[in-house]
Amino acid sequence: MRYTMVVGSPGGWGCAMLKALFFDMDETLCDTSGANEQATRMLGEALRRRYGSELDGEKIARDYVSGIYRHWRDDQAARYLPIIERRGEGAFRVQLLCDLLDAAGADQADAAAASELQRQFDRDRLAAFDFYPGIPEFLAHARQFLTLVVITNGPEFSQVPKIEAVNLSTHVDHIIIGGQEPEQKPARSIFDKALRLADCAAHEAIHVGDSLAADIAGANDSRITSVWIQHQQPLDAELGIEPQHTLMHPSEIPALIRELHPG
Repeated sequence: MRYTMVVGSPGGWGCAMLKALFFDMDETLCDTSGANEQATRMLGEALRRRYGSELDGEKIARDYVSGIYRHWRDDQAARYLPIIERRGEGAFRVQLLCDLLDAAGADQADAAAASELQRQFDRDRLAAFDFYPGIPEFLAHARQFLTLVVITNGPEFSQVPKIEAVNLSTHVDHIIIGGQEPEQKPARSIFDKALRLADCAAHEAIHVGDSLAADIAGANDSRITSVWIQHQQPLDAELGIEPQHTLMHPSEIPALIRELHPG
């Protein structure tokens, strides 16, 4: 565990009077990568069953997950952004799967088959989607003393079902979905909204998230104390984004919050 500032130090962003905790959802409160891995494996198996063992179902499944996270080439962005704007996220995901199947030479890879596979992937992912161990208990305790706000990037299409899968609204006070807002993290506007909902000032809040570019940059810009969940990510010095606190895994969140806010 590495702490990079003294809480409450003169001129710092410390939380001598902590009133609110802000959290990212994916990879912070919930094990999204674990759910993705399980659903990806099951999609690969479904592809092989449908199209034959000669099809590299695992690669198609991995490329599909990469695509839904919008890790696109320029030509893919030019193809898929208009589909999302005109027809929505679901239509894009079906088209993405159609394109991947076509590129792999799959026979009878029509939109109906792609739509069925896409829906099954979503069902499998939601079935596996859950909090990291100990997080619900931590939230229940913290909520007795602090206002809890989740700020999650992403479209309604994917984020609302995940929120419902873990009954997130029963564990926190407010949920902000980036896809429903004018701007997503790291925009200051979305953090300002969280501060208004929590009825607190920036120095009275902490934001915890796994993305340097979205969570930590956004919190720092809003002068909210930032906590980075590093997982296995390297700290890219070239980004120039430095969290106030770094934790290796979400399981370390409770201990840090207890240190910053005894009670």
